[in-house]
Amino acid sequence: MNLKILVAEDEEITLKHLLYALEKEGYTITGVKNGTDALKKIEKEEFDILIADIKMPGIDGLTLLADVKDKYPNTEVIIITGFGTIESAVDAMKKGAADYITKPFNLDELNLKIKKIQEKKRLEKENIALKVSLAIDKDTPFIAKSRTMKRVIDIINSITNSDCNVLITGESGVGKGLVAKLIHYTGLRKDRSFLAVNCAIFTEELLASELFGHEKGAFTGAVTSKQGLIEITNNGTLFLDEIAEMSPTLQAKLLKVIEDKEFLRVGGTRTIKVDVRFIAATNQNINTLVSTGKFREDLYYRLNVMDIYIPPLRERREDIVPLSKHFLEKYSKKENKKIGGFSKEAMDVLMSYGFPGNVRELENIIERAVILEKTSYIRPESLPQSIMLFQIETIDQNRIKTIDDLNKEYAEKVLEFVGNNKSKAAEILGISRTSLWRILKK
Repeated sequence: MNLKILVAEDEEITLKHLLYALEKEGYTITGVKNGTDALKKIEKEEFDILIADIKMPGIDGLTLLADVKDKYPNTEVIIITGFGTIESAVDAMKKGAADYITKPFNLDELNLKIKKIQEKKRLEKENIALKVSLAIDKDTPFIAKSRTMKRVIDIINSITNSDCNVLITGESGVGKGLVAKLIHYTGLRKDRSFLAVNCAIFTEELLASELFGHEKGAFTGAVTSKQGLIEITNNGTLFLDEIAEMSPTLQAKLLKVIEDKEFLRVGGTRTIKVDVRFIAATNQNINTLVSTGKFREDLYYRLNVMDIYIPPLRERREDIVPLSKHFLEKYSKKENKKIGGFSKEAMDVLMSYGFPGNVRELENIIERAVILEKTSYIRPESLPQSIMLFQIETIDQNRIKTIDDLNKEYAEKVLEFVGNNKSKAAEILGISRTSLWRILKK
């Protein structure tokens, strides 16, 4: 974590000495000779630490401290004071200073105080990241038995030593979020933060605040300044789910972050430098959105350095059995039940279902079955009856059904689904009760 430090000191020799010594320690250092210039600098760019002399012409150290802590609370302040003014230093601590140091000061002592603040900031950032990502389980297994998903694994393996941005496409529920986690935790930033945000669940204003943070007073309710996910994720990976829902204005701001590695908080005037890897995902046809002008072409190319398409579950049916077994084990353990597997009939039902909700729907079905099942195997009775209506019909050469057979069978399933309510079944089928009666009599 490379700290940005601003030193405000009116004694030119002391200022040069501090700048030289702290620069040798590897910090990014800026120096000014008074409090007025210090405040102007802080208003234009972000600093991690301000080291300010308590006595300066114009704005003195205590006044500068009050202004900074009020407007920019994330900037920590170390006050420099003379040996005979310890009381002022104590007063500064009460007003929000992180620490103080007396003149003539020991550079090793100052460096220790800076290191202490650096560690505090690191822990704070990790704690924020942890709170945001509590639901992220990096140990979730990635199950890929089908040939199409093994190709996805091959692509992920090929970019483990790359830091490129990635665009993941596929229907809702196919596992785009899990693929994003896999890319991060097998990549160069695996020891850094991985945070995620769903762009579809926020208004434009709230998403801007969530991504870029905001300054105090930026809008109604912004009583304090707030770091955004881009800032918190610095040096890590940010997963932008449903990015196609992002407004054109935010698309432009995101493009600037990717191109220039800097941004402004909402209502802010200070540039914040960041280094973030972006993984984006959408369930929409992104090429169509680009061609119709609903998604910025330049942003698309910035994100689509590597593209990964996740096929729907119905196109990779080999994955249904291992996924079902995984979810059975997961929820049996959660519900404290001993369920050894699936009956042949239950698995036949799952294998012949189309899964419009993909892997997410399969997981929900298995969780429900585990809760309902009273035996040691999952039976068809524990599966949702509605999935029987949407089974994929296959042709059996030994028994090809007539149209009348199929009509009757389907009508019977609909009738069962609505609790034998013939009026409701006829309404769903789009026919009269008389027509339904004739189909059932055939």
